[in-house]
Amino acid sequence: MLVSTKWLSEYVNIEGISTADLAEKITRSGIEVDSIIDRSHGMTNIVVGYVLECVKHPEADKLNICQVDVGEETTQIICGAPNVAEGQKVIVARPGAVLPGGMKIKKAKLRGEESNGMICSLQELAIEGKLVPKAYAEGIYVLPESAVPGESALPLLGLDDQVLEFDLTPNRSDALSMIGVAYEVGAILSQGIQLPEINYTASNEKAEDMLKLRIDAKEENPMYVAKVVKNVKVEASPLWLQNRLMAAGVRPHNNVVDITNFVLMEYGQPLHAFDYDRLGTGEIAVRLAEQGEKITTLDDTERTLEAHQLVITNGKEPVAIAGVMGGLNTEVHDGTTTVVIESAYFSSGSVRRTSRELGLRSDASTRFEKGVDPNRVEAAAERAAQLMAEIAGGEVLAGSVIVDELDKTPVRITVSPDYINNRLGMKIPLEEMLAILDGLQIPTEAVNGKLIIDAPTRRQDLRIQEDIIEEIARMYGYDLIPMTLPITESTPGGLSPYQAKRRTVRAFLEGAGLFQALTYSLTSKEQAQSYALETAPVTELLMPMSEDRSILRQSLIPHLLEAATYNVARRMDSVALYETGSVFLGEEEDGLPQEVEHVAAVITGKWVDHAWQAETKSVDFFVLKGIVEGMMDSLGLSEGLSFEQTVLDGMHPGRTANIFYNAERIGLIGQIHPTEQKKRDLKNTYVMEMNLAEILAVETEELLYTQVPRFPSSSRDIALVVSSDTSAGMLENVIRSAGGKLLKYVRLFDLYEGDNVEDGKKSLAFSLTYSDAERTLTDEEVVKAHDKVLNALTTEAGALLRG
Repeated sequence: MLVSTKWLSEYVNIEGISTADLAEKITRSGIEVDSIIDRSHGMTNIVVGYVLECVKHPEADKLNICQVDVGEETTQIICGAPNVAEGQKVIVARPGAVLPGGMKIKKAKLRGEESNGMICSLQELAIEGKLVPKAYAEGIYVLPESAVPGESALPLLGLDDQVLEFDLTPNRSDALSMIGVAYEVGAILSQGIQLPEINYTASNEKAEDMLKLRIDAKEENPMYVAKVVKNVKVEASPLWLQNRLMAAGVRPHNNVVDITNFVLMEYGQPLHAFDYDRLGTGEIAVRLAEQGEKITTLDDTERTLEAHQLVITNGKEPVAIAGVMGGLNTEVHDGTTTVVIESAYFSSGSVRRTSRELGLRSDASTRFEKGVDPNRVEAAAERAAQLMAEIAGGEVLAGSVIVDELDKTPVRITVSPDYINNRLGMKIPLEEMLAILDGLQIPTEAVNGKLIIDAPTRRQDLRIQEDIIEEIARMYGYDLIPMTLPITESTPGGLSPYQAKRRTVRAFLEGAGLFQALTYSLTSKEQAQSYALETAPVTELLMPMSEDRSILRQSLIPHLLEAATYNVARRMDSVALYETGSVFLGEEEDGLPQEVEHVAAVITGKWVDHAWQAETKSVDFFVLKGIVEGMMDSLGLSEGLSFEQTVLDGMHPGRTANIFYNAERIGLIGQIHPTEQKKRDLKNTYVMEMNLAEILAVETEELLYTQVPRFPSSSRDIALVVSSDTSAGMLENVIRSAGGKLLKYVRLFDLYEGDNVEDGKKSLAFSLTYSDAERTLTDEEVVKAHDKVLNALTTEAGALLRG
């Protein structure tokens, strides 16, 4: 919200206080002032000039030689503006003038002709191009006939002004109007408020004789006020009105449209003006749109409507989208003579939904979304009618056409002073509280030690006791609230078991050499279910920012592969990344997707690269498998971990496995398919993804430590010849089962296929360690335990001992 201090001074006395001090006081009272904009930008020597003569420059087709009366003298100025002409009152920067940005104006010669200054456009005075009236967007600005040559042009243009830029919180919709700001400033400075006087002479003709009104959607539109103004003359607004709008960040159009925008900024009540003749029916009907119904809005865009969107019609077709934007078919234009002024109360939820769905926001929709004052709806229409009579020469028809079923009863709040002081930790006297609320013009009575408050409808944010406490606290002074420490039992902070385990996982993966990645939760339709551990109906966004970010992901792997591809394309030949994040599966009872935390990793390139020792090792399946095993071991879950070879879409058919914990599938691991690697221009790339939520939910026993054995152990190595499809994991399970309590460690240390091993067979070598914590084992005990292992391998796994 931009607040012109010159405009504000029309409603509340702010003399004797600097703009900086005013901004400080407003900020301290709870509305943050982001910045102070000096509209003069330090400009000097900018005056009104009168163009006595304008002829073409003999040496330049696009330049004109102008003789300009600047009050004390007539001077020659060369001007290149296409619209400069004899008889105009213009803005002149005299030699020595300083323009915004520090530009200094000097006497100069242009193509041999002397130029003593510059005829200025509004843009050259630091007024944004989007705020300049369209008639002057490509040239100089022409001042009204009443401008006096030689006088300063800055006051005439309203540039001797300072503007406060408010950063409003969503609840303070009352400060989206000049009158609302005046109430606030008046309370801060202990000043009264001067509201506009509405006074005009209505004609004998009645508005209801020319216009019929019907509301078919009273829940969305409980109040509608229409006034009719005849014989208006549509032309440019007077300069004071244009200045007010430009200071507020609104572009002037014509006097009728500018009046509706002026009242919007003044009262905070959106208005709309229809060309009565273009309505064609003498009727306004408010209803919900028909599915697929179309309307071309004022921005010359055709929009398709949904059945729940509210529209204003002429009884047949839409002429405006209620609370959002008017239609092009009833736009006020130069030939308009009769105007219908619309002032209404539209449901904030209806306007918000329509604005969001159409991707169309306006000053009107912003105010309707936050809530307008129901008691200003009719007053705003009357104010607009008054200004159209004064400025556009209109004849206001008697009365208004109204449908009003809106409850305007103020919210009553009862609160005790003790309750207020208890919450603030202060001792504010009752009289002080009453004075604060009176200054805010909030009707209050003190009855039996209680404050009975009728919150004014302009303050939509006052609903409960705490709102009143906030009003008193901010006006009394937040800086006066005593600083005390709370007297209560303290609770030491800490991590939940789930959070602690998650940190353990991250610490292990980073210690293993992986870098954490953070990727989008949104993906494309093509990748939504790729590599997913569990597939479910996908969740699509209603308004995605792009097709590539339109669906909530069901796997972390696709985006990690994108990150790996991105890095490899930038000459990072070795990449190791991990991510912990949510995937989104189906829908639960509340209509939201089920959110499950996963952990995933991708590795590609070299795992070991020691140039000094001339040692390199590329990543492979077992590197990533070892990382998974280490991670699970760090959580105390290595006992139930197992891997089972499988075939999965998008994965290498011979180097992929499911990950199980206690026979339940919790993840996948393997190499991505060579075709996918080639498509992404990657070397051998391995990925894994696991259900982290399920892993961390497993309850583990407290870690117990055993002392270093005092007695020696005994080791045996065995090489077994088995079928090529026999897994090492299965053999290890057989060994552990048969080894009994004396067998402490089993380690696979060799795999061989080739010479001296027949086709379809392979050789696996294991190292077995036997020990007892209480004594030294004899050879006979070790041999006996070892023979049991060999017998079990022969009978259960069909393994042959290799000589």
